[in-house]
Amino acid sequence: MTIADEFLWMENLEDPKLIEWISEENRKIRRFVADYSDSLYKRILNYLNYPSILMLRATLKGLFTLVREYGTYKIYLMKNNGERIELVNATELGENAILKYFYVSDDGNLLAYVYSFAGADEGFVRIVNVDTGEQIDELKGVIGNIVFLGKNEYYYTRMFRTEKTPDGVQPPTNRIFLRKNNEDFMVFGSGLETGYFVGIRGSKDKKKALIMVSYGWGESSLYGGDLSKPDSWKKILEGKGYPVFPIEYMDGYYITILRDKDGLGRIVKVTEDGEIEELIDQQEFPLENAIVAGNKILAHYLVHASSILRIFDRNGRLIKEIKFDVPGTVRTIDAFNDEAIFTFESFWIPYKLIKINKNNEIEIIDSREIKGDFLINEKFVTSTDGTKIHLFVVKSKQTKKKKALIYGYGGFNISITPTYAPMAIPFIQDGGTYVVANIRGGGEYGEKWHRAGMKDKKQNVFDDFASVIKRFKDDNYNVVAIGRSNGGLLVGAILTQHPEILDGAVIGYPVLDMLRFHKLYIGKAWVPEYGNPDNPTDAEYLIKYSPYHNIREGVKYPPTLIYTGLHDDRVHPAHAFKFAAKLKKIGAPVYLRIETVSGHAGATPEVRAKEYADILAFVYKILEIKPRNME
Repeated sequence: MTIADEFLWMENLEDPKLIEWISEENRKIRRFVADYSDSLYKRILNYLNYPSILMLRATLKGLFTLVREYGTYKIYLMKNNGERIELVNATELGENAILKYFYVSDDGNLLAYVYSFAGADEGFVRIVNVDTGEQIDELKGVIGNIVFLGKNEYYYTRMFRTEKTPDGVQPPTNRIFLRKNNEDFMVFGSGLETGYFVGIRGSKDKKKALIMVSYGWGESSLYGGDLSKPDSWKKILEGKGYPVFPIEYMDGYYITILRDKDGLGRIVKVTEDGEIEELIDQQEFPLENAIVAGNKILAHYLVHASSILRIFDRNGRLIKEIKFDVPGTVRTIDAFNDEAIFTFESFWIPYKLIKINKNNEIEIIDSREIKGDFLINEKFVTSTDGTKIHLFVVKSKQTKKKKALIYGYGGFNISITPTYAPMAIPFIQDGGTYVVANIRGGGEYGEKWHRAGMKDKKQNVFDDFASVIKRFKDDNYNVVAIGRSNGGLLVGAILTQHPEILDGAVIGYPVLDMLRFHKLYIGKAWVPEYGNPDNPTDAEYLIKYSPYHNIREGVKYPPTLIYTGLHDDRVHPAHAFKFAAKLKKIGAPVYLRIETVSGHAGATPEVRAKEYADILAFVYKILEIKPRNME
């Protein structure tokens, strides 16, 4: 389907006319929010500076953590004797550097950390000796899944975003390489088509390769074999219409999560020949992930989008269930021998670092919490087709204001759970109500919930979110809807389908042109989720909801803020530019904020605090809330 696009020129980020237009738009939004934004910035930065553990890994040497704190990102080693050593500080890597994740050898001697500048996906991997700090190797690109075999030998995956793979396949896709003595050899993925992606891990005993080959976010297969012999890697189990996630190799079996049956997830044992034996059947609520810790299996479930943990023995018998005092999220979890360690967080809890010892006893090692009279209520709203939609409603116990900021996502099998929210905390403190809606398209209720919001069923996602907003409007709330990335698509669709139910809209780093998303950056990878605009059948339903194509003259649109980053190399900023320009053409009250040192993968805490402050200032203006330190 081809439709004339008068703002196509905005896809050229080098166009001088566009650069000047961006500068003017930034000046306009700054004039509108400056007074409130400057007041909110320090409060938001303070909450962003609270230490937050983003990732952990348990090794023989001790516990490695990736922490955001005090304006930067750091990697620490907490030795077994309790000594804490700072290994990497992002500020020393360069201006606007962000540490994104890391890999470490089981003995703790080798560390590979991944970083980029201004939130770009493209970045660097640096491998160092933990004891001496000596740099052993460095790679550039989108690199992941590092599995160490020795000091100068490891596997890694490389994503091909713009160039063909070595075997001639068009991007986007990725391949597994063996890097030995600074020389690369492609060892897996040859012939895999565009849009297929590969991930690799090694078993704890370093005998087996655990490989997942996925197409989109709803289908994958398990490959395995001897870790040291790539020629032995073969397909063990094919997920025909459902995802497969390898956990571990244990007792001669590949321990694997299958999201077949009702899509809630069960744990099975798989032989080298693909024979399946059930270990833990699917439960009432979805299985998010699982690990093996010595003789037990620690399984992470979501109950109405909040985490609980269940401990099973190797035969699948339930030993213990771990629940938490408030709704929250187990963010990152690992095991070493027969002990496990994980972090738990919630809206006002940056983290609790918790250990489960060999006797299955719980020990809180460290924690941070924002003090206040916060309250979480959980509610359900009925969508247009009768489906029940779960909500987290977070506010101050004392508030009497009816001002709501409602967040949604609804896609890619991503579960939206209670996580630390530095931007929402001031809003709640100042009397606002922060709402998180668990709409279809995510993974909160399993694979069926995800599929109910994919492709030609995407309208369900918008209907769910509209029903939530209407519920609050019926209760006399003023409402601003907010979403980012696929959530930006969500809010864009609500804006164009139901402008009358919104007092304001905030659309971040969005996908908005549903007829050209597959032609911009890595958008082709999202075809399994959204559909293919080049397929007439898919284009027919895409055009019906594509926000960019459904802006109408004569419609009264609410005040809207669209924000993006020039370094977003995942979702092209032109989605935001074109949508804003088209709204402006018909006289809609729209503002555009373009961050020059931010990307889809994030930003430094200072840059992020400025972005959050401008967003929140816009919300305050629309909802007529004053920051408490300005009252």
